[in-house]
Amino acid sequence: MRAALLDGIVLGLQYGLLGVGLTLIYGLAGVLNLAHGQVAVLGAIVVSLLMADGVPVVVAAAIGVAAAAAFMVLLDLSLMRAVYRQHGEQRILLGLLLMLGVSFAVEGFLTWQYPVQQLSIRISGEAVPILGVPMPVGALVASGVAVAAALLLAAFFRMTVLGRGVRSVIQDEAGARLCGVNPSAARTLVFGLSGALACLVAVTRSMTGPIGYGNAIAFTTLALIVAVVGGLGSVPGAFLAGVLLGIVDRLSSTYIGTYVTTIVLLVCAALTIVVRPSGLLGTAE
Repeated sequence: MRAALLDGIVLGLQYGLLGVGLTLIYGLAGVLNLAHGQVAVLGAIVVSLLMADGVPVVVAAAIGVAAAAAFMVLLDLSLMRAVYRQHGEQRILLGLLLMLGVSFAVEGFLTWQYPVQQLSIRISGEAVPILGVPMPVGALVASGVAVAAALLLAAFFRMTVLGRGVRSVIQDEAGARLCGVNPSAARTLVFGLSGALACLVAVTRSMTGPIGYGNAIAFTTLALIVAVVGGLGSVPGAFLAGVLLGIVDRLSSTYIGTYVTTIVLLVCAALTIVVRPSGLLGTAE
């Protein structure tokens, strides 16, 4: 039980980061990014290729995160402009179709060019006992990176002008515009941040197992589940939901079986929609 709980927390921190990137884009642009997992894997492949050329892990990871962020920024400055001109249901539908197309295009490219390329970061060292459970060093490093990223995000949104501007656009775009905030620039910033977080999740996940193009759909599905349970547009909700769902994932895998874990997580999302449609920390409209 303790091992499953600790593993669940490690996994849940990464789930939280995965959900944050998706929920930020929805909260700011009203678009569900169905290519979230594909962007994460794209960044991971960049890191893997750089490492294969002898680039140090930290440098390769930084370049991969920057590449994923740049891809999302380019997407915001090109295809998404047509989406932003729409409103209401038309924006949601067009955004879904475009992001679905992007996900197919990215995954098709990765399958064509890098069908066997995987990112696996090995961190040596003896397991560290925590509450009597030996935890691999890679899992602890991944958790440390996720916690550090969460703290930096919290500081960014609460203590910086840019962060407060993004929050104001999420809460009231018209009011934020009257206060001098540029919603377009805020969306571009959040798209880049979302890509960086997605790649960071892929990098940390690679510390406990290989990441390749086959993980893309699973990443997108998990991000959607976390965002729905936490509340679309709620960053704290995404982290809370991520940790809770990570624990549920590990407990389900341990006591029921890995083959039904995704079903269990989907049931959690369905129950959340029925009991609290706005999510754990989302704001009811």
